[in-house]
Amino acid sequence: SFNGSPRDVGQMCRDLGLTICAFQPFRDFEGMPEPQRARNFARAERKFDLMGELQTDLMLVCSNISPASLGGIDRAAADFRELGERAAMRALRVGYEALAWGLHVNDYRDAWEIVRRADHRSIGIILDSFHALAPSFPTMAIQSIPADRIFLVQLADAPKLGLDVLSWSRHFRCFPGQGDLPVAGFVEAVLATGYSGPLSLEIFNDQFRAGSAVRTATDGLRSLILLEDQLGKAAAQVPALQPRASSRGVGFVEFAVSEAKASELAALLGRLGFRRTGTHRSKDVERWSQGHIELVINCEPDSFAHSHYLTHGAGVCAIAIDVDSAGAAMTRAEALKAHTFHQPVGPGELEIPAIRGVGGSLLYFLEGAGKNWDVDFEQLDSDASTDRLDGVDHISQSMPYDEMLSWLLFYTGILDLKRLPQMEIADPVGLVQSQALINAGESLRVVLNGSSATRTLSARFIHEFFGSGVQHVAFSCNDILSAVAAMRARGADFLKIPDNYYDDIEAKYGLDDATMAALRQNQILYDREGEGEFFQIYTHAFDDRFFFEIVERRNYHGFGAANAAIRLAAQTRESRPLAMPRS
Repeated sequence: SFNGSPRDVGQMCRDLGLTICAFQPFRDFEGMPEPQRARNFARAERKFDLMGELQTDLMLVCSNISPASLGGIDRAAADFRELGERAAMRALRVGYEALAWGLHVNDYRDAWEIVRRADHRSIGIILDSFHALAPSFPTMAIQSIPADRIFLVQLADAPKLGLDVLSWSRHFRCFPGQGDLPVAGFVEAVLATGYSGPLSLEIFNDQFRAGSAVRTATDGLRSLILLEDQLGKAAAQVPALQPRASSRGVGFVEFAVSEAKASELAALLGRLGFRRTGTHRSKDVERWSQGHIELVINCEPDSFAHSHYLTHGAGVCAIAIDVDSAGAAMTRAEALKAHTFHQPVGPGELEIPAIRGVGGSLLYFLEGAGKNWDVDFEQLDSDASTDRLDGVDHISQSMPYDEMLSWLLFYTGILDLKRLPQMEIADPVGLVQSQALINAGESLRVVLNGSSATRTLSARFIHEFFGSGVQHVAFSCNDILSAVAAMRARGADFLKIPDNYYDDIEAKYGLDDATMAALRQNQILYDREGEGEFFQIYTHAFDDRFFFEIVERRNYHGFGAANAAIRLAAQTRESRPLAMPRS
């Protein structure tokens, strides 16, 4: 579709310092009856001409899917032997790849047997992780293939999906580390042969097509660095990575607001039981505390927070993660191409290492939570005996759907977080994909939400917030009924849940009358996993941008997914109409 010549394309690549390592694909070649067979060789000669103009020496032939093709390993080997003779006359090579949906050849082991019988120095095999792993073929056999007969290795990961392999391949491939396939084991088998040629990221993904080319390129590089590190085979020019940062939880959450909104947010926090426990020594910044929760309200005009407020309005501008070693976390983040952030600090003030996070916000690495309060803040006396909330249970971030895989790789590459199975949540006007990330001790939970539908609450947040960001922060407590009672006594009000929901809960779980009355009266949602119980309640949205959640866990490890549709419907009823662009 390029409007220049193939020679122009080749020169553009060389001007950029790039080498074209392969030309692909050449389809439906082997095992064809006449006259198609003769036509295929003529077609191959034309493609060899094209490769000469591009200045590349390797052509990829994928296994035949034509209904006219004839089976037989010896027949296919004879075709490749003749093609090898033609390629050798031009000092070219041909690699054969088994497509997982090939008509007669869909297993790399059969493809290798064809290459072996062809017995020609210009004919080799091309291995693709998706085509081997998606059908669950064993990979140990790769180790028996001579390295000089492997012409190219292609890599792709993918989520586990119940789709036909063709649709799965064409729409859901992703970078190593973003899916569920054992790509590292595949590469380990390849490296055991002594192969040292290119690793090609062979990705087809609708999210990538719709997203930023720069972000996709960065993710591709990041995935290969992580794969090298996982295998312990880091190239000489890539320094060994520090281990993934060991996280202990959320150190603090910082809100960027105007002076007027600062007083409104402070009033809301007060109703939720937070105490003002400090003021910054040189800036218009306040510390609010409860239990092990630390929140910062920042309306300093000469600050990153102010720039964030001007762009996004009131909202979370930074999250601090408590880690074992801030320096090691920064070193790993920088090696994985994260963008570092520095801002001026006053004399004697603490500079906390930071990188750019979701939506341009900051992710701080805080080593030893509490140190920053002693250095940068004047302490204020307050009574902690009334605290009902204990910690930050989880932080939920909304983003365009095409960014989700990128931030998944970002978080799991830098921090010791593992993925839980992705869930599909029903919003009244579309579906929302939700991906939870959690550390081993469950002290840090991050939930990524994305939707391709334009009117879901997640998408509306992005519209209102002018970009990705934190949509809600959940706080944990040991007794949600007493916590909510204390909050209501201070004037707090919560999201209205319809009575129909409680009728359903009563029928589903058979809770006693007293518990059901308390849930109804307080607008608390309930879920159960085995013997585990989960209670949750939501505030109204602050400035139509973000909200808070209060949860109580009783041996429960999820996020109340069964209640999400109820909560989203209630919030949608409360939200203001979405402004539509004028024609």
